[in-house]
Amino acid sequence: MATLIRTPFFSPTTFTSSNNNNQLLLLRLHSSKQPTHSSFPNFSISCSSQSQSQSPRHRPPYIPNHIPDPSYVRIFDTTLRDGEQSPGASMTSKEKLDIARQLAKLGVDIIEAGFPAASTDDFEAVKMIANEVGNAVDDNGYVPVICGLSRCNENDIQTAWNAVKHAKRPRIHTFIATSAIHMEFKLRMSKQQVIDKARTMVAFARSLGCQDVEFSPEDAGRSDREFLYQILGEVIKAGATTLNIPDTVGITMPSEFGKLIADIKANTPGVENVIISTHCQNDLGLSTANTIEGARAGARQLEVTINGIGERAGNASLEEVVMALKCGGHIFNNLFTGINTRHIYLTSRMVEEYSGLQLQPHKALVGANAFAHESGIHQDGMLKHKGTYEIISPEDIGLERSNEAGIVLGKLSGRHAMRKRLEELGYELKDDQVESLFWRFKAVAEQKKRITDADLRALVSDEVFQAEPIWKLDDLQVTCGTLGLSTATVKLVGDDGSTHIACSVGTGPVDSAYKAVDLIVKEPATLLEYSMIAVTEGIDAIATTRVVIRGDTDQTSTHALTGESVQRTFSGTGAGMDVVVSSVKAYIAAINKMLSFK
Repeated sequence: MATLIRTPFFSPTTFTSSNNNNQLLLLRLHSSKQPTHSSFPNFSISCSSQSQSQSPRHRPPYIPNHIPDPSYVRIFDTTLRDGEQSPGASMTSKEKLDIARQLAKLGVDIIEAGFPAASTDDFEAVKMIANEVGNAVDDNGYVPVICGLSRCNENDIQTAWNAVKHAKRPRIHTFIATSAIHMEFKLRMSKQQVIDKARTMVAFARSLGCQDVEFSPEDAGRSDREFLYQILGEVIKAGATTLNIPDTVGITMPSEFGKLIADIKANTPGVENVIISTHCQNDLGLSTANTIEGARAGARQLEVTINGIGERAGNASLEEVVMALKCGGHIFNNLFTGINTRHIYLTSRMVEEYSGLQLQPHKALVGANAFAHESGIHQDGMLKHKGTYEIISPEDIGLERSNEAGIVLGKLSGRHAMRKRLEELGYELKDDQVESLFWRFKAVAEQKKRITDADLRALVSDEVFQAEPIWKLDDLQVTCGTLGLSTATVKLVGDDGSTHIACSVGTGPVDSAYKAVDLIVKEPATLLEYSMIAVTEGIDAIATTRVVIRGDTDQTSTHALTGESVQRTFSGTGAGMDVVVSSVKAYIAAINKMLSFK
């Protein structure tokens, strides 16, 4: 993965109109904070025009409990913690490190790297991220805060501190439930006991030497307001620097959540000495709206995940929240973030590939159809002026328009042309990654007249975004038909260079091939999910397969919210023009990920 680069500053929303004089007047009024959106209702608001952006604003110096610029909003990414709680989204330590590096390039302020007490693997991953990403300071002095989650007990907090303390800016994030239903049935504690526990554990975190402590009252959306003000006031006294307000079950309406944040700011003793944060789940599809309402009400840290992945229906999506703030600057009093939006698309793809959680085509901003226009009326408008139906330019999030790239790839294309197109698509690969990818590219190009962007992305997924190859497919032969069982012969190469061959029969070519792989690997695995899609049209399309497997019962981790022991599941993807080869590659990728946790 590429090294950290300087993060460009955010440019606020711009206003466009057909009259230059009116446009200048509008910008002057906008800069003096007058309500231009109501005074000039006929003007359009656009995020896609870069030429009219105002002067860039700087990311303010990092102070745990204070933001010098009241318009700056910190972005807290919890993809590696809450996002990984999605079924099948288990990631290896190397994959987590790659994502953390990419999040730093994206410019997030805080990376919640995991729940260190969950397992030894989780602890080591958080520690590695703290050591490497948490000490990579760029030329502007930017380095992300590295945060570890903990329950309100000394063991969790000590473990979290041991993992994150190696970073230049370490943070402990501890939580305890405050809603009546959670206190009665989950905690079996009284209100006073919960207050005492929260206050004591925040003080304990500070006593370890941690100067940056975040506290979350779990299920705050359903908690009694007066009790909420009381417990938040107590943890402020104990040394909390950030108060995170979670809508844990995603039940709060946007207007309610905005009022909750406003009420906390108005009624909590000492609230002027801390940062207010939001953490919104998406059970009713309101996580982004609630997060934005929280920012409007005064929250200056927003907790999000890439692609909105997370527990149950997921979390507020980083790309949606950041671009909504960028497009709605006229509404949000010019709030801004330090996110380099041109890294959004590549970050989204990386998380999609490593987590195995495929994006729905209509996912806002990063879905395959986000910038597609099929309706004749829409196409006509787009041909005349892109702003007719496009409020955001795909280039703003790092996505090159395929019909404007000017490069057509085929079997005669060289490394330079392939690498150039990959860079236009947002990929920044090392030389050795380009080399291995090029030979795969040439093999596919010999069988296809033209290599599309979708083909390239599938090849990158198959060659780059994979777990360390403990086992690698070397050869595969299958026979199948309507008259008998299918047979498969599989040849695998181990990480020590040794070769292994096995044969098996099954109910189909994929089943027989999987059984042959099992004979070689000799590790119990249960196939939970299997799916396949064609990334392009036509008989020569590349197929991408995704599988989810479950290993033996020893591969467990502790769930942060419930405290239960959870059996890990592992996903894998594979790509190829042969559907059986694609399927076997996906299965081996999942097995490699599973074995890396042993």
